[in-house]
Formats: sequence, structure tokens, C-alpha cells
Amino acid sequence: MIRIKDVLNELRQVRPVFHSEADFQHALAWTIHDKYSDLNVRLEKRVILNGGEIYLDIFIFNNSKSVAIEVKYKTKNLDILVNSEEFNLKNQDAQDQGRYDFIKDISRLEEATKMPNINTGFAILLTNDESYWSEPSRNVSTADKDFRIHEGKTIKAQLSWKEGTSEGTMSGRKEPITLEGEYILHWKDYSNLEKKKANLDIYL
Repeated sequence: MIRIKDVLNELRQVRPVFHSEADFQHALAWTIHDKYSDLNVRLEKRVILNGGEIYLDIFIFNNSKSVAIEVKYKTKNLDILVNSEEFNLKNQDAQDQGRYDFIKDISRLEEATKMPNINTGFAILLTNDESYWSEPSRNVSTADKDFRIHEGKTIKAQLSWKEGTSEGTMSGRKEPITLEGEYILHWKDYSNLEKKKANLDIYL
């Protein structure tokens, strides 16, 4: 229905950086709308899943097919001027929670694509924080070892916090995440503002 790599390649030509996750979400949806004018594009689509409700970041559909997209935008400090526009990105920190949330997106998309009206799912993480794509050194905490998403990592089956992880670290994210699929993570360059910006796409 759509070629998400082509969409991201087109988007990065005009928007190499974003102010926020909402800014990225809107720009991505707008690019899809421009590139595929025959498709309907909706933001924050509410769906009922496993007895509960979720909101899909971007929902694309026509009469026969539909696509669900979840996006994450995680930043570290960067003040930069791009095409006469000032961007002031802040340190978001809590990378362990960010990794958990991204994998949770994948799990939700796996469930969503079982629905008769959703054919395909994409999970996209865009970041300039190298701690997401870099393999941790040996002296880094292993509390979130299962949720690491660095280059070359494989995620599958049940993923859990290490026993003894603090309540503050888990912060509403205690439940293990179970994936039905197996995903080998390969990061791709998005833009080269400081040669530190990358994106990770998961296709379902």
C-alpha cells in the first residue's frame, strides 16, 4: 500500500529535524497524504484492542486495505538552525523507558494487525541519542537488558525487566512484553545534522 522507506527518504529532504514527536507525526502523515493522494490519513485513530482502547499514531486506509503506524521521537540536547528555523531539542533521558515503550508499540501493532481491517503495521523510532542504537558497555546497568534495541540486537518472545529493578525505573511499565515475531534491529541514517541522527523501522 505504501513504501515507508520512500516516504521517510522524501520527508528527510525537507524536514531533517523536528521540534517534537507531534511535529514528526504530523509531518510524516502530511508526506504520506501528498505522496499517496488516493489514501485516507488519520491521526490518533481510536481502536478497541483486546477489550481495551488504544490510539494509533497514524492510520492510513482505502476501501480494501489499511496501515497502522506508531512513531517515537527521542532526543538529546541539540540547538541548531536549519533552513532559517531554530530548533532547540532537550535531553529527554529515561532511555530505558523509551526502549520499553518502543517495543510495546511493536507488540500493540502485532495485535492490531490481527484485526480484519488492519493489514500492515510500521513502528518507527527517530532519535539523535546514540545510546539507543549503540551497544552498551559492560559497566552499564543491565536492568533493561531485554529491552535494548541497539544495532544487531534480536528481540523476540517474552522481554522483562531484570529482577530487582526499581519501581521508579519501571514507572507504570512493570508488565513483561511478549512478541510473536522475531526482529533483528538495523538502524538507518535519517539526516546528518551532527552525524548522530538515526531512525529504526520495524515492519509488521
